[in-house]
Order: sequence, then C-alpha cells, then structure tokens
Amino acid sequence: MNRFPTGRLFRTESGSDLVLTRTFRAPAEDVWASITEPERTARWFGPWEGQAGPGRTIKVQMLYEEQQPWYEMRIDACEPPRRLEVSAVDEAGSWHLELLLSEADGTTELRFVQHLADEEGIGEIGPGWEYYLDLLVASRDGSPKPDFDDYYPSMKPYFDQLRDTDA
Repeated sequence: MNRFPTGRLFRTESGSDLVLTRTFRAPAEDVWASITEPERTARWFGPWEGQAGPGRTIKVQMLYEEQQPWYEMRIDACEPPRRLEVSAVDEAGSWHLELLLSEADGTTELRFVQHLADEEGIGEIGPGWEYYLDLLVASRDGSPKPDFDDYYPSMKPYFDQLRDTDA
C-alpha cells in the first residue's frame, strides 16, 4: 500500500503545532462519537475508562502499541461536537493534543493538532499520527486496517524535513 504523509508544521509563540487532517462524509456528531465513545475509540486507538469531563483524568489503552499499555490522559477541554483537548505525560515526554471538527455540507474535517514544545522526534511522531488517523478512517469506512510498516520509517524523512525548514 502506498501512503503519503499529510502533516504540516506551524511555528507558534510557544513552540510548534504538528497538524494533520482527515475528511469524512458524515456529520460532525458522528465523527465526534468516533473520537470520544470508548467502544468506537477502541476500533482505531484504544478503549478508555473513567469519568470523562473537562479537568478529569481517564485511562486510555493504546491497542496498537507493543504490550497495549494503559496511560492516564487529562481532558483539558471538551466542547461537543467541535473540540477535544487532552494531555498526557509518559516516558516519551509530554503530549498536548487537540482535535477540532468543522462541518460543511455533510462533510466533516478533523484537524488533529499536536502542540509541541520542541520538534525533537517529529520524524517518529508524525508517521505515528498518520497511522492512527488512517486507522480512524478504516474504522469508519470498513477499509482494511493499515500496517504501521507502511508509515515508518518511510515517512520519517518527510517529517524530519518539516523540522529543518521554516514553517
């Protein structure tokens, strides 16, 4: 399968934003359910458990990672069906993610943003998010699940180049 990277990098006052988008022929409410309901997140990322809500912490299992670890994730903002902002800290560092939905004429765009304090490791981070977002697409349209080997290491040079150019 031939995959092409879509990520873009935007420099901000506080660091950089890695932005990836996917488009769905569905209302925002349906796409929102795919990124917030545990039985639907389990199809492309992993299930979660706990009492969800802004300021609360949930536990998320990353089904498509080795050993399928559980991580705590804080819900920083939740504005259905338009914006979900979460953060986590693990051995790889801190993660600050924002998922933004916009709908027009029955089509919803998902704008996935990782707010980066620095751009170290973007060559590994970018392909990983491309993979997860394509898992989301496959979970919604019934297409075959992608293979991570189609994303990494082949997409690494693209994302490393983003870091090395002015955004």
